[in-house]
Amino acid sequence: MIDHIHSTQGRKVNAAGILLAWVPAVMLLALLLRTVWDVDIFWQLKLGELILDRAGPVSREPFSALHLDEPLPSVAWAGQALMALARRVGGWNLLRVVDAMCWLGGFWAVAAACRLRGAAMSAIMLALVLTFIAALPTASIRPQSFACLCFGLLLALQRLGLRPLLTIALGGPLLVAWQNLHPSVSVGVIAMGLAALPGWLAWLTGRSRSLPVAPTALAVIGVAAVFATPDGISIIQTSATNAEASIAIGASEWLPLWISGNRSNAVPVLVTVLLAARLVMADRRRIDASELAVAIGLLLMTVTAYRFVLFWAVAMVPVIARAGARPDDKGGVSTGIGVAMVVVPILLVALFAPLLAPTRFAATLPLAAVERLRKEGVQGTVYGDFPFGGAIIDAGYPAWHVAYDGRYYRYSRKEWQYNGGIENGIVPLVDVVHKWQPAAFILDEKHNAPLAGELAHSREWRRIWAQDGIVVYVPRRR
Repeated sequence: MIDHIHSTQGRKVNAAGILLAWVPAVMLLALLLRTVWDVDIFWQLKLGELILDRAGPVSREPFSALHLDEPLPSVAWAGQALMALARRVGGWNLLRVVDAMCWLGGFWAVAAACRLRGAAMSAIMLALVLTFIAALPTASIRPQSFACLCFGLLLALQRLGLRPLLTIALGGPLLVAWQNLHPSVSVGVIAMGLAALPGWLAWLTGRSRSLPVAPTALAVIGVAAVFATPDGISIIQTSATNAEASIAIGASEWLPLWISGNRSNAVPVLVTVLLAARLVMADRRRIDASELAVAIGLLLMTVTAYRFVLFWAVAMVPVIARAGARPDDKGGVSTGIGVAMVVVPILLVALFAPLLAPTRFAATLPLAAVERLRKEGVQGTVYGDFPFGGAIIDAGYPAWHVAYDGRYYRYSRKEWQYNGGIENGIVPLVDVVHKWQPAAFILDEKHNAPLAGELAHSREWRRIWAQDGIVVYVPRRR
């Protein structure tokens, strides 16, 4: 009877352990099944191809009709090159896998560090599930995925508690690489500053004799890394211009969680915060002041600007992993779970999911319309709604140039105001034609209704495409 009871308990443990081991693979599968929806990845990829062909950053504007050959900021140049390389080698399927592995790699890296430091597998997987759901709405193919990976690796270094000099030696190059892959290393600076804050307070009040050397040094190195790109100090102005234009245009990721456009995104954030707070308050001995300071600081940033939710979610992994286990939990159902039980399912999903579920693009992307226009053989400026600029660039450069695209830093405030005048019907079709001499139009009938309406009644333009609210016009005589 006793043997039977132990056998039954063993099977339950093994079954639960297998389910836990599959959590990272399920996360990867969920990402790979999503459609490609981000409009900016297309110009990122084309710019990345130019970087690969020229073996270095592109310093002059190649795409925008009214800015050709002007100085071009090298924002995320290394990330763009790596993504373009992935697509060039293995098409969209390989790019999807690389992007998803980097995006999830940030979560997995800090989770692995928690496991190496003795956290229970059940608590780690709970942390991964909660934070993954909270950040999932932001998941998209773009260089920010590299930033997530770098941030997770940075927090993993902090969680491992290595010798300060070793932590600094590993973290310094990571911060420089991060800024060139995606210009958001300032988040790492803030995180390391917050991580060091409790240590400095303890030292100043005499409660500790040790100084937070590693996070303090990494925060200082991170400040220097902000300028360790081809742009140097000008990256500050580029970032400020990008933020100003994004807010002016109303990009929801730059706006607070409480606006109507972000309320659905706020729900999983709120749920994760409440569950984590309950776990932390249940046993305050499991609180790590440095981890909690980072999580709270990034939460405040997320509340004021939703774009920081990905970094906050990664920072919550060690907090929940530490607080999610019961005081008597020594590993529990995680007994017997080895590295292979976690890694093998991930590799299987990465290999077979793209084959069984090929790349799907959101209907809001004008890919079919762009392909139809390509058959017309037009050359010159293709005027499109600025979200369509990336797809136009990717499909038509160098034969096509654009009037606008998603690079908010590329265009001045006056140019964005002019774009708003076009969309609101203040600027008529005749002025648009005079300014850009467009060879074609690709428009969203609702987003750019006044201009689309004028084209529909014009004798100078004929419509060659109308589907899913997207229309394409070319001149009647060329």
